[in-house]
Amino acid sequence: MLLDAVTSLIKNYDLSGQYLDRQALDSIKSYYQSGTTRIKVANIINANAADLVKKSSQQLFEELPELIAAGGYAYTTRRYSACLRDMDYYLRYASYALVAGDNTVLDERVLQGLRETYNSLGVPVGPTVRGILIMKEMIKEMILDAGMSDTGFVDSPFDHLAREFSDISV
Repeated sequence: MLLDAVTSLIKNYDLSGQYLDRQALDSIKSYYQSGTTRIKVANIINANAADLVKKSSQQLFEELPELIAAGGYAYTTRRYSACLRDMDYYLRYASYALVAGDNTVLDERVLQGLRETYNSLGVPVGPTVRGILIMKEMIKEMILDAGMSDTGFVDSPFDHLAREFSDISV
């Protein structure tokens, strides 16, 4: 279930039987005030998704050439394609989390299933995390180029993915 920041906040207050306090109301106000910016960023991601995946993977493979060398985890065409597919998947769900202002969708739709899959396949987590962080930095550059000065909110979903993947023991 895709939750936005408001629904998630209200759910948490409801579960604890509390009225919305000043902090909660300020959080809701901030969510609505940042809505236009979050949608603009989602549009930037959507318009540049293929290029973001392509360029971030190129940078990742330049930094870690052993991934595409013989025997590397992205060596065969099939594995290389799977890597790009996964990067696109992370980017798409990170954009959902940005619009929602809530990372819950990442836990439910990305991280739960991939933990087991990556563990069972022995997929190296370090390069996955690095690829996610490269995409984040590229998006922040695009946002700055588009004239938006505040890029900090972009960190949340990408850092959440990176942090959660880093907790996977492979």
